[in-house]
Amino acid sequence: MMTNIPTTMKGVRLIGHGGPEALEYSDNISVPRPKANEVLIRVSAAGVNNTDINTRTAWYSKTAGNNGDASWSGNALNFPRIQGADVCGVIVAVGDNVNVQRVGERVLIEPCIREHNSQILDSPWYFGSECDGGFAEFTVVAAKHAYSVTSDLSDVELATFPCSYSTAENMLTRAGVTAHDKVLITGASGGVGSAAIQLAKARGAYVIAITSSAKKQQLLTLGADEVVLRDADLGDVIPVNSIDVVIDLVAGPQWSQLLEILKVQGRYAVSGAIGGAHVELDIRTLYLKDLRFFGCTILEPEVFQNLVNCIEQQKIVPIVAQSFPLTEISAAQQMFLDKKHVGKIVLTL
Repeated sequence: MMTNIPTTMKGVRLIGHGGPEALEYSDNISVPRPKANEVLIRVSAAGVNNTDINTRTAWYSKTAGNNGDASWSGNALNFPRIQGADVCGVIVAVGDNVNVQRVGERVLIEPCIREHNSQILDSPWYFGSECDGGFAEFTVVAAKHAYSVTSDLSDVELATFPCSYSTAENMLTRAGVTAHDKVLITGASGGVGSAAIQLAKARGAYVIAITSSAKKQQLLTLGADEVVLRDADLGDVIPVNSIDVVIDLVAGPQWSQLLEILKVQGRYAVSGAIGGAHVELDIRTLYLKDLRFFGCTILEPEVFQNLVNCIEQQKIVPIVAQSFPLTEISAAQQMFLDKKHVGKIVLTL
């Protein structure tokens, strides 16, 4: 069912791997049509993520000079591609097998998708990577991945949640964080890190956040019990065998120290490597301390609904660093890369 929907729309397409010049704004993109089991969403706001930039620059590729594995799933990216995983919008049309009463629903899109084009995927895709996403006026997604949300928050505020907060909630879920745990969060001022602080505190955990001195007070206000400066030697400020769970978004040179401060049978969850993807592991630390490692990308089935529940119950708050119109996507991504902000950067449509 489609009524009063234009045939063309404005949006930004990624036309190849590279710098900001690879982002092409157009006002003549065909509006997608929802197939069976899909909904068409008029996008209100879309957040900026590491994934958008990593995909654009082919950071995911492990084969130097060969971008055949440069998408989130490790396959070649098809161009042009409309990126954008953090989407808040309103359902304006539905395909076959979807209740027409869903038209008018305000929704958030689950970024890790398991169904596309009426087909169950063999392995999950990332919205805006293997398929077109939300950096346009309209987007389509399987109805099961469009979650109704009832909230007084603005569209920009709601667009801060899907990717970063579901990633954080997934890490906490995979690591089994409870009220009895002492949790260390690296990269705590970014979108996922600041989300992890709130969501860990919502579980009752004791939270230690690593950040810069300029952002220390903001993270204490957000709920962190302690803040450790990121240029500190962790071995000097955090006792060995004192942390139950490490939520790591940084990796890099200090990585081995994260394992030293974990307790015996501690849990380490990772979903980022902004400090450097290659680390040195003394395998003896891993097996003698009986540590558990969790690589966290694919969302557990219950994670996104749990996140929506937290939003609706006001257990977490959005953190908007700044918003930009979609036409200024390059400036928004540069601000993201400068890493001087706390929270999320959001594009408006």
